[in-house]
Amino acid sequence: MKRLPIPEDVTGDEIDGDVQQELKSLPKGLAEEVAKNLVMVAKMIDEDPELAYGYSKIALRLASRVAAVREAAGFAAYATQRYAEALAEFRAARRMTGGVELWPVMADCERGLGRPERAMAMAGEAEVQKLDKAGQVEMRLVAAGARRDMGQIDAAIVTLQSPELAASTVQPWSARLRYAYADALLAAERSDEAREWFAKALEADKDGATDASDRLAELDGVEFVDAIDEELDDDESGDDEGVEDEDAVEGVEGDDVQDAGVADESGDDEELDDDEELDDDESGDDQGAEDEGAQDARGEKDE
Repeated sequence: MKRLPIPEDVTGDEIDGDVQQELKSLPKGLAEEVAKNLVMVAKMIDEDPELAYGYSKIALRLASRVAAVREAAGFAAYATQRYAEALAEFRAARRMTGGVELWPVMADCERGLGRPERAMAMAGEAEVQKLDKAGQVEMRLVAAGARRDMGQIDAAIVTLQSPELAASTVQPWSARLRYAYADALLAAERSDEAREWFAKALEADKDGATDASDRLAELDGVEFVDAIDEELDDDESGDDEGVEDEDAVEGVEGDDVQDAGVADESGDDEELDDDEELDDDESGDDQGAEDEGAQDARGEKDE
């Protein structure tokens, strides 16, 4: 089995204590290798999901009977939009643990597979009542997304309206919940309300998890210009001017050469004119000699 490189500073001890407890069922050397691959999944899943997926597949081959491994493989597949594979891994992990924590992401996999009606059905199951507050908010977000998938924008807005949305205190889920609500309002062409809720989402988004600031700017008609792109454009413009200058110099030099050529031709014409004058003079001398010869001949005849 092909291994992926693991940095020397990754020891495997970085993983959660509960996961370490699960890995104790494996031989020590194997447990350490699985732990390192799980650490790499967590480190790379946002930066390079495909690479994280590769590490998860290695861990899965090494320890497919560990629930934490199946869950990690599910999230890596989910991050790369392999929804059928993710759903299978989440189901396997749930069977092993009996927990309901994965219920919302399982429902979202159904959405990813183009089955929003199944996601809606899951939102009405008893498992939702067993979720903690964060899980229930996540389920509400998935259900609202399913409503939108089915073209039910108004129903999606109503689904998101909840005590958690109206709360003035900021919770870990506040930014995403407010953002989803603002986005649904905008889809319903309620722009003023959408702007208000994008602003509220921005206030709650301390970690930059959403692009609420960009959406606000877009609604306000503000355009952002990348300074790096401007510098590149300036450099290219400078290069173009340099090329134009070189062309201009070459053009001048070419004109000078042509002028010089014309001047030389003019000089040649003058030389030809001088030669013609000489020929005329010589012709005149010949004519004079002929006249003198004729006069001598007449003189001799007279005598």
